[in-house]
Amino acid sequence: MTVIFVLVLFSYSQIAFCAALIFQSVSKATCWHGDLCPLPAHHTQLISPYVPYMQAEKVLLEMQDPKKGVKSQPQRLVITTIPHAITGEDIVAWIADRFQVDAQEARSFGSMLVALGYIYPLQDHKRLVIKPDASLYRFQTPYFWPTQQWPVEDTDYAIYLAKRNIRKKGILELHEQEQYNRLHKWMNHKWDFIVMQAKEQYRAAKERKKPDRVVFDCQERAYWVVHRPPPGTVSAMDYGLDRRVDPNANEVTGESLYDLYEHNSCQSGYLSSLLVKYCATYNSHDPFLSKCLPSNPWLTDDVTYWTLNMPNVEIPTKMRVERWTFSFGELLSDPRGRDDFRLFLKKEFSGENLAFWEGCEDLKWGTAVTMREKAEQIYKTFLARGAPRWINIDGKTMEITVSGLRHPHRYVLDAAQTHIYMLMKKDSYGRYMKSKVFKDTTKKAICPEEHKFTNRRPSLSPIILRQQELEQRAKMAASAPVDITQVMSKLSKQGKEVPPPPPRK
Repeated sequence: MTVIFVLVLFSYSQIAFCAALIFQSVSKATCWHGDLCPLPAHHTQLISPYVPYMQAEKVLLEMQDPKKGVKSQPQRLVITTIPHAITGEDIVAWIADRFQVDAQEARSFGSMLVALGYIYPLQDHKRLVIKPDASLYRFQTPYFWPTQQWPVEDTDYAIYLAKRNIRKKGILELHEQEQYNRLHKWMNHKWDFIVMQAKEQYRAAKERKKPDRVVFDCQERAYWVVHRPPPGTVSAMDYGLDRRVDPNANEVTGESLYDLYEHNSCQSGYLSSLLVKYCATYNSHDPFLSKCLPSNPWLTDDVTYWTLNMPNVEIPTKMRVERWTFSFGELLSDPRGRDDFRLFLKKEFSGENLAFWEGCEDLKWGTAVTMREKAEQIYKTFLARGAPRWINIDGKTMEITVSGLRHPHRYVLDAAQTHIYMLMKKDSYGRYMKSKVFKDTTKKAICPEEHKFTNRRPSLSPIILRQQELEQRAKMAASAPVDITQVMSKLSKQGKEVPPPPPRK
């Protein structure tokens, strides 16, 4: 078998090569469970995204077999003995012998397993390749395999970096320090929670034995090197399970579209549940699915519905108040809801938070002419020392905001606005839902009864009315008697008004 494989970019086509390599070898011998396993011809042309990963994991299980797999033994790393360590030359030799390929193809296949996170190096963490020498490697625990489909979230990465920062006493690698600072700036509103989680994990890790602690640290670090690679490192997961087509292909065939649909249908259950939940929540508030109370003004010409739902109406409807309970965003998007929330905040002596948020919205969506003036006014009112309505934000956010105000723009206060928004959402919004102000508003809210009109037709469009008027005139003109004398007199007058032709020269 001759296969040309250049390890430049770990793309979907390379994963397909990996699967094809496994499938061809298996078709010559037996399946993983020992039975004959012929491969259909169309499978070699287009492979489902999950198949290469599952086949690679079967190969990995063979490699870990105590009798026929790669030999592993405890190895000393600095002053710690690491159990079940393997060398790069043993991995390459096992792959070459198992699939009857040359050393170069075996090394490429091994490097792909490392790049996808199935095998991780114990010494050079940044280079996700197989070295055909005595370099030490270990098999990754199945918990971190790509097919587990764990969501790679920034919060988990921030906890990992905070834990490393504690363990290394503030000495991180350059790219880790940059990511740490970026996440600290972005997640400032919940950084205390992140640090608390990192300290708890660090305390739990210290209770383990040192070899187990070193192994777990290497496993976790290898996972994040794969999913958050350093700058300049090729990421295999860019073309991993999330990629459905070959990036080098120019056309999308019908079979690939079918595979795309087949894979997306696996996630349709979760998305459908979210859609059903949203529809169930907003069902009674959708005018296409439910009736407008008291009536639909577009059909009945009755404007009571618009009158009851004016922006700053004194007594809101029960359905309008019900929307405030859906989310904090629904409450702030309703002017009447903001007025009610403002009344509650004044009683808690924190009305400046909502006033600051509204000022930021006015700055963001206002005219460009008054932008600088509004930014300065907001700073003097809410942020400056001794401000009349000073708001409580942390020092890092204040530093970002003050430095941005030197050259103000529409979004210069976004960091401070997000901080205040999350503060009101997590603290004030929950208390408002249980407060006397909200309960009184709910009691006073009205529920209009449906208007039932009898012998009433909806009004027609002016264009249709004009057309009907013209048709009626035409019918009247056609049915009216014709006076011949009047017609002849009109024709004679028209003939007299016509000027005579000019004389010929």
